[in-house]
Amino acid sequence: MMLPDAVSDDAPHLLVVDDDRRIRDLLSRFLSGEGYRVTTAETAADARAKLNGLSFDLLILDVMMPGENGFDFAKSLRGSSSVPILMLTARDAAASRIKGLEMGADDYLSKPFEPRELSLRIANILKRTQPAAAPPVESVRFGPFVYHLSRGELRKGEEVIRLTDREREMLRVLTATPGETVSRLALAGSGGSVSERAVDVQVNRLRRKIERNPTNPLFVQTVRGVGYRLVTST
Repeated sequence: MMLPDAVSDDAPHLLVVDDDRRIRDLLSRFLSGEGYRVTTAETAADARAKLNGLSFDLLILDVMMPGENGFDFAKSLRGSSSVPILMLTARDAAASRIKGLEMGADDYLSKPFEPRELSLRIANILKRTQPAAAPPVESVRFGPFVYHLSRGELRKGEEVIRLTDREREMLRVLTATPGETVSRLALAGSGGSVSERAVDVQVNRLRRKIERNPTNPLFVQTVRGVGYRLVTST
């Protein structure tokens, strides 16, 4: 079962593994309502197949499953994957919790549980295991030029290079993904109402301000048939 369309494509993707269909459906509805993408699996074999084809941010794994149980599956999975695991079980004995952690689980929750507690434990695991977001880029350097993104300002040493609004917008788009190809449509601005020919003209005007030889550009290079890319300094 996959997530509803209303859930963001960027939301963490959870795999719920439980042989009880009722529990799978309840968890899928609840966690989707919490803003997660949710896929479910009935058995360890089913989960393994989904892991081979999809990327997950966390597994919610029932211990008591027919065939390969949750303990064995977690142990096997840890040989090839570091995906976080939250184990669910009706067992409340300390020995079972310890075994689950020894098999590589990141946390353990006994049934029955409060849905809110499950949500908080998931959030805590994701907070611990997901890499911190990279700090926003403040400036991009290419050759003797530095473009300051927040100010929309291009400098060559102490000199501020005068830009039109369109040139400033094109540099903002190009510096957002330095070294990668940007289509003419993306450079056309709001709504893409500017023609591709007009984009080429505007790029040429920008080149005259930053390139030593605009006909053989070093920084804003043409990607034939697609668009342009900005070559930045390492």
